Amino acid sequence: MQTINWYPGHMAKARRMLEENVKLVDIVIEIVDARCPLACRNPDFESLFKNKIRVVFMNKSDLSSRESNKAWIAHFKSQGITAAELVSTSQSAKKTAVSIIESAGSPVIKRYREKGIRKVLRAMVIGVPNVGKSTLINRIAGAARAQVGDRPGVTRSKQWVKVSDYLELLDTPGLLWGKLENETLAKHLAYIGSIRDDVLDTEEIASLLLFDLMRLCPNELTARYKKLNAEAEIPYELLEGVCRSRGFVLSGGNLDTERAARIVLDEYRGGKIACVALENPTDSFDTEEGSAGGEDTDGQADWEADSPTNAEEWDERHE
Repeated sequence: MQTINWYPGHMAKARRMLEENVKLVDIVIEIVDARCPLACRNPDFESLFKNKIRVVFMNKSDLSSRESNKAWIAHFKSQGITAAELVSTSQSAKKTAVSIIESAGSPVIKRYREKGIRKVLRAMVIGVPNVGKSTLINRIAGAARAQVGDRPGVTRSKQWVKVSDYLELLDTPGLLWGKLENETLAKHLAYIGSIRDDVLDTEEIASLLLFDLMRLCPNELTARYKKLNAEAEIPYELLEGVCRSRGFVLSGGNLDTERAARIVLDEYRGGKIACVALENPTDSFDTEEGSAGGEDTDGQADWEADSPTNAEEWDERHE
C-alpha cells in the first residue's frame, strides 16, 4: 500500500490539549467504530488516561456483527473498562449513554457527596476522527451543540457541553497518531473514513476493501455487486467487477474505476454492503504479510507527518 503522509499540525495541537485538560475531568469516554475497535484505539490514550475511569462506546454497532460486539465488550471488561454497544443516531442513544456514564461515575459522586459537596460529573469524549463523537454529544445534549460532519477533522477545538446540572461533556478533536505502522489497522482506518479520502489512493483502498470483504462476507458482497469474480486474486479486478455490475463504463469501453471506488467506500461506510466486523479480540495483527495482492517491503504502512511539522505553522496556513 502507498506511503501516506498524515499527521497535520492540528492533531499535534489536539494531543497537547488532551494532556492539559485530562486533569479537569472525572471520566474519559472513548468512542470507537464497532467494526474495528482495535484500529480506532489510539495507543497514546493508554498513557494519557491511565489513572482515569474509562468507558468505551462501540458506536455504529449496527454495522458490525452482534457476536463480535459481545466479544469486544467482554474483552474490555477483562481490562477493567466498561464497554457497550451504541448507535449514536438512534433515539435510545441518549438514555443508554447517560445511564452508563452516570453508573461509571457513581463512585466519584459518592465520594464527594460524603464530603458534603454537590459534584458535577465531567467527562471527556475522545476518539479517532469520524467515529461519531460529536453526533453522540448532540444526541445526549438534545441540540446541535457540537460540529458534525461525515469526514474526519470537523472538530478542531475543545467544546464544553452542559448535559444537565450534574453532567458536562468535553468534546475534543479526533486524534490519530503520527506513524501508523501496522498496515492492516491502517487499512481499517481508511475503510471507515478516519483518514481523509483526499490523501488516499481511493481506488487502491476500495480494491483492498473488496478483497477483504470477499473473505469476510462473500455472499453479501456478491449479492450487492453481481458481476464480481469471487476467485479473483488481484484486488483491482474486484473493483473492475463493480464497474461491470453497475454499468460504470466510459466512452471507448474504459471502466470508470474512480467512480466505482467512491461508491464502494460510501456504501460500505453506510452499512449497505454487509454488517460485518473487520476485527475480533482474538485477532493478531502483530505480524504483517504485506498488502493483499502485492508485497510490502517492510510490512508497514509508514504514514508519517509531512512538513510542516510545527503545529502552529500548520494552523496558520489552514485557518
